[in-house]
Amino acid sequence: MTNRDILNIAAQQSAIDSGCDARDFFSGENKVVLSREDERARKYLKLPFLCDFTSYGGGIVASVSPELAEIAAEYIRSYPAEHCFETPNLHVLMDRLRPLGMNVCFMAEYFLPDMQHLSAAECPCETRILEQPELSELYLPTWSNALCAARRELDVLAVGAYDAGRLVGLAGCSADCETMWQIGVDVLPEYRRQGIACALTGRLAAEILKRGKVPFYCAAWSNLPSVRNAIKSGFRPAWVQMTVKPAEYIESVNRAGRAPES
Repeated sequence: MTNRDILNIAAQQSAIDSGCDARDFFSGENKVVLSREDERARKYLKLPFLCDFTSYGGGIVASVSPELAEIAAEYIRSYPAEHCFETPNLHVLMDRLRPLGMNVCFMAEYFLPDMQHLSAAECPCETRILEQPELSELYLPTWSNALCAARRELDVLAVGAYDAGRLVGLAGCSADCETMWQIGVDVLPEYRRQGIACALTGRLAAEILKRGKVPFYCAAWSNLPSVRNAIKSGFRPAWVQMTVKPAEYIESVNRAGRAPES
């Protein structure tokens, strides 16, 4: 696959998720569409959206519920696309949402592999490819970024790093949709900063591509270690996404310390 192929596949999936045309992401204009359920969407998304903003850098597609269509349209009309995802402009949207019992919840940057830079760096530890049946004993808090206990049926492949037989790092991928598998990675604290995460991420990405799927990687903007790992592994920023949730949901996330696995 070429970089263009990969970008087109990702945009097609985002169009399914948002309920729009993939060309909308590159039109240079903003667009509001009504969100709808679609069985082809990424499995962890809860559709229809209340309000979700997606940008590939050429305008914003806002996928919304009818009650938020006017608020979303006014917001993305008022500011440059890149500033709609940051403060101080974001406070304007939040002030409109709060009286409705909603607010901005998730904000993330998504990365796609650059085929000119993607490589499986040498790992200081032994690495092994793990198929789905071998993952059943690994659903532990230690590996919660690499694997998802709530959707374990989607965890289809992983690469582990071993030191004297002990698992010290794990990159896993979730078959979140038909064409794209998402990578997550964990490394034990005492083994970090040794290039293990990069080696595992690059090798897993290569294995995913061999299977005819597109690997993708998600990180919060402020999670600099994760962003550095993505870039070092040969991934590049592709799109950003911001999602509105009910206030009760946001409160439950804050109480739990992380997003509920549901």
